[in-house]
Amino acid sequence: MSNKNSLPGGETEHYATNLELRHRWGRFWNAVFRISTVVGIVALLALLVNVINSTMGYMALTYKVHPAEFTINGYALENLHQNDLIYILEQNVSTGLFNNLNNEDPLVERSQEEVYKLVYYNVVKPKVLGTWSLSDSVFNKEAVYTEAFNKYAERYPDYEVVFKNWFTQDFLTAPQTSNPIEAGIRTAIHGSLWVILITVLFSFPIGVGAAIYLEEYATDTPLNRLIQTNINNLAGVPSIIYGILGLAIFVRALEVMTSGALFGVVEDPTTANGRTILSAGLTLGLLILPLIIINAQEAIRAVPSSLRQASYGLGATKWQTIWVHVLPNALPGILTGAILAISRAIGETAPLVVVGASTYITYDPDGPFSKFTVLPIQIYQWTSRPQDAYRNIAAAAIIILLILLFSMNMTAVLLRNRYSKKF
Repeated sequence: MSNKNSLPGGETEHYATNLELRHRWGRFWNAVFRISTVVGIVALLALLVNVINSTMGYMALTYKVHPAEFTINGYALENLHQNDLIYILEQNVSTGLFNNLNNEDPLVERSQEEVYKLVYYNVVKPKVLGTWSLSDSVFNKEAVYTEAFNKYAERYPDYEVVFKNWFTQDFLTAPQTSNPIEAGIRTAIHGSLWVILITVLFSFPIGVGAAIYLEEYATDTPLNRLIQTNINNLAGVPSIIYGILGLAIFVRALEVMTSGALFGVVEDPTTANGRTILSAGLTLGLLILPLIIINAQEAIRAVPSSLRQASYGLGATKWQTIWVHVLPNALPGILTGAILAISRAIGETAPLVVVGASTYITYDPDGPFSKFTVLPIQIYQWTSRPQDAYRNIAAAAIIILLILLFSMNMTAVLLRNRYSKKF
């Protein structure tokens, strides 16, 4: 009796050989993908460990006036009463500086902690001589003290080695200054939020609208195929090209609008220029627009055609079908793609450098026509400085940027899961 599972003409053995070969290749690629995943995770962990290693550790300090000289009745400077701190500040800074500080916010109405910081940074004036990583501070403590002594003891007899955590609340709320020990990223965070707000308002509705047209309304014509090809190509254009485009269009050609002169928000139009938040947001909007269009197209294309046919069968118009059935079902994919595209925009540096982001700015932006800086620019500016302390605060800023990016990605996952269950 012949076996029903056997193949004619001696093909059974050939089939078994091919099947084993396919299984072998399957196991090989499975191992390759697993190794690739492990390598990616290890690389990411190495990056995080390296950054965290620089956010805290020992530092060598010296002072213009040592804090111990302001001890009163056994109370250290940080424990003095607010009135005593105001008196010390008044006696040790210029009259102009004291009046400026008092005019910004009356000193008597500030907290003791705020006045202490003013005294510390304007009178004591700490200066960072050198820093060490967290690993060296924990595992090579004696070597750190020895190195500090050899480097600084002769020139700075009153130097101190103290442990410093650069990633603090003050770092988040303080503006940029020329002294790394008191510098913060408040201005850069505000600038990043303003730029991303303009980017989202510009790119999201245009990108989704273009995707709806290309998928639901456009016919298969040479012109539409050319448009689709160009959109796909624009998604791979280097970001610096978009910076040059933004410089030519938004900063120069549309300077009257992007500077705010057209709307009367600039007191002297002759000094206005288009290097503002509005130009940066529009430039980044162009950068991520192809990505949003392509992701939205894929999400709309994934909606089953049976939903459209059922809607038409009930007498709905094309737009009613798109609005009521297609978009709600495509929304998880659209939002996921948009948020991931915005995450890319948050980390961009090259286009903003070309458009004119400031590398040093101490005041917060208050509108779309303000000068600005953003977190990546701030990090770049700090890492380019030779002092060790700037690399430490750059590492702390990198942590903030990574948290922001991870939050955006997590939001994309949560939105996708939520709307997938809802629809």
